Amino acid sequence: MLKKLFYIFLFLLSLTAKASFILIPMDETSQQNHLKAYGITYWCLDKNYKASWLLNYRGGSFLLPDAEEIRKECQIRGVNFEIISDAEEVAILNEISSPSQNMESVVLEKAPKIAVYTPKGKQPWDDAVTLVLTYAEIPFTPIYDEEVLSDQLLLYDWLHLHHEDFTGQYGKFYGAYKNVPWYIEQKKEAESLATKLGYAKVSQEKGAVTKKIRDFVVGGGFMFAMCSATDSFDIALAADGVDICEAMFDGDPSEGNYQSKMNYSNSFAFKDFTLERRPEQYEFSDIDMTSKRRVPMIKDYFTLMEFSAKWDPIPSMLCQNHTQLVKGFMGQTTAFDVSLIKSNVLLMGTCELNGEARYIHGQKGKGMFTFYGGHDPEDFQHQVGDPPTVLDLHANSPGYRLILNNVLFPAARKKKLKT
Repeated sequence: MLKKLFYIFLFLLSLTAKASFILIPMDETSQQNHLKAYGITYWCLDKNYKASWLLNYRGGSFLLPDAEEIRKECQIRGVNFEIISDAEEVAILNEISSPSQNMESVVLEKAPKIAVYTPKGKQPWDDAVTLVLTYAEIPFTPIYDEEVLSDQLLLYDWLHLHHEDFTGQYGKFYGAYKNVPWYIEQKKEAESLATKLGYAKVSQEKGAVTKKIRDFVVGGGFMFAMCSATDSFDIALAADGVDICEAMFDGDPSEGNYQSKMNYSNSFAFKDFTLERRPEQYEFSDIDMTSKRRVPMIKDYFTLMEFSAKWDPIPSMLCQNHTQLVKGFMGQTTAFDVSLIKSNVLLMGTCELNGEARYIHGQKGKGMFTFYGGHDPEDFQHQVGDPPTVLDLHANSPGYRLILNNVLFPAARKKKLKT
């Protein structure tokens, strides 16, 4: 009888110890490929598996059900994972739920449909987001002006803006590149597209695109922008109906005293900015800190703000990382002048050396936006024609993790996204 009871005990013990969850750790020491871990989580959501994002638990780990195909996919993609039992899962969730812990478990419901606003013919390395999405194996659809103006944004949950110039000034490359074949060709292509779409000027066509994107966000979409797509987007909104382009850009002079005609209430993130009038100057306005900052590369870091995971889950999700100190990187728009940021916009990453903001977030209507300064998180000063970043060499990049936080963010259960 005792022997029988002993075997029953062992059987019950084996059931208790049975592995039933996969934990993908995201701390600094346990994960060999942070970027592809996001791809695994997206892949699981796309296959209708349940998933949870464990905010501030071991660097923002992911909890997935235990399935053989998930294990295999982790092994194929080189993502570290741990098999845990029901009892261990309960213990982790109990620790997270404790009021003394700045942690939270967020249920991820569905894989968001992703669109990347990028010109046809652009290579993945021309833009950090397309580069990391490709590396993480997260599917996306490239779209551009024709798709935006025909209301195809309604098909997507999340939109990334390429390093675009929404003001119609061709990236302010005129001073350095006006005689270079690629600049001449891109200008010609932009003018041809504007004409095809029924607009007299590129600035007018880009203005219409900007307003369609604005409506996408106001209606409940998520928008993520980097580098010059951040400030040029807001400038285009504020300059709606005002000609700010000089003759070399659109064939006629700019409107007189156009600075006084800016409507800052139209913009998402920035206020009271002054436009750069000189066409040869590689700058849009004083929003950007690139020419004002004096930060050597060795000291160029920004700090992620710490938020309450239980009370502020949105910024907590967007700041998940295995470090709070992120290496800085430059771009046409490197960082934002804090004095020109609207008071209702959240600062999520700042540089203490000069008080600039690198990473900001806000709400517009029913939707949300995130602006991230700089071009490539692993290329300090990316130049035109530079070779692509090889992400296999930066699989644990904190800077690239911030991009992927935004990609996965719309998957969260909607009640967690209410502000």
